[in-house]
Amino acid sequence: MVAFRNFPRRMKPAAGAAERLRLPREIKVLIAAAFVIAIGFGLVSPVLPQFAQSFGVEATAAAVIVSAFAFTRLVFAPAGGKLVERLGERPVYVAGLIIVALSTAACAFAADYWQLLIFRGLGGIGSTMFTISAMGLIIRLAPPGMRGRVSGAYASAFLLGSIGGPFIGGLLAGFGLRVPFLVYAGALLVAAAVVFFQLKDTTLGGRTKGPVQPVLPVREALRDSAYRAALVSGFANGWASFGVRMALVPLFAAAVLGAGPEVAGISLAFFAGGTALALTFSGRLTDSVGRKPLVLTGLAVNGIAMACLGLTGDVVTFFAVSVVAGIGAGILNPAQQAAVADVVGNERSGGKVLAAFQMSTDTGTIFGPILAGVLVDTLSYGWAFGLTGVTALAAFLMWTLARETLQSKS
Repeated sequence: MVAFRNFPRRMKPAAGAAERLRLPREIKVLIAAAFVIAIGFGLVSPVLPQFAQSFGVEATAAAVIVSAFAFTRLVFAPAGGKLVERLGERPVYVAGLIIVALSTAACAFAADYWQLLIFRGLGGIGSTMFTISAMGLIIRLAPPGMRGRVSGAYASAFLLGSIGGPFIGGLLAGFGLRVPFLVYAGALLVAAAVVFFQLKDTTLGGRTKGPVQPVLPVREALRDSAYRAALVSGFANGWASFGVRMALVPLFAAAVLGAGPEVAGISLAFFAGGTALALTFSGRLTDSVGRKPLVLTGLAVNGIAMACLGLTGDVVTFFAVSVVAGIGAGILNPAQQAAVADVVGNERSGGKVLAAFQMSTDTGTIFGPILAGVLVDTLSYGWAFGLTGVTALAAFLMWTLARETLQSKS
């Protein structure tokens, strides 16, 4: 009881500082851009697997389309970090958005499955460019006592955009499965323009004035139990939230529930809504209670819900479980990202460490849909979603052994 009473007292100054500090202007710009990007990404999420199947392929091949995007992100991540160091965050961010916009527009004109696979895969190059740039800006600009809040605000913008995106995408699918891709490309160009004009003078890479910051090697970061656990939870999160959710949920809605792309889009919006709900409190709790308790809670809630998703037999239950899974993701992500930011810190350059963390998420995004798709084709959707829950359990066990990265104030 005494320890419990004293714990918040030690943490209170950090939380209070987070309340008083304002978000830097650059972070506000990134948050606005994330909102626009998320709306566009949500447009294609409910239609991409069905668009792939329109070329006469099975569930596994359709899931590969989702994995292709993550695969090129994974392969290009190390090069993306080097580009940021040489060119600076803004040009790399803008160039990345333009690349994704062009590849997405090309997807709309794909004549067969293989063209769609190539065009979608090329978009991953641009995606990793603007993702690493944004991560670097957020970690360097956010004070330690408000990293959870900043991560939560950034994720909230992305998720709020994701709420409307899938719903609108499902409706746009009524005009043709290619239409959402063209609208998404336009949204990316808008985001690129916002970042280009608003972050003209912001660079944290090779052109930054002042002493060069020491580099945090990946080998040193791997000695930290929290970073190792974050790699595993990043893998599990990529598997569930960015892989299986995007690849199999629309197919499950059509095959098991007998629903069309509209229901699939609404279910993704419900997931995003649950995440947005959790983000209203998870970021601040991360800065006061600590990173580890929130990560463990998020993994447990999301893992159990994703495992149960394949057991649903009606649309109402399907929507309800989607909300719970989204809540788990919303609890997990700010704490997980803040823990990685704590490991890197403000005084060191951690481009390769951040790229490795992103690669762990992308690896889960790649293998999750493929392995789950194989289980769907050979066994059932229940087995596929059950395996997704197992990956979250593995990450949960890793975090039970990890340290708490939020420093207490004595």
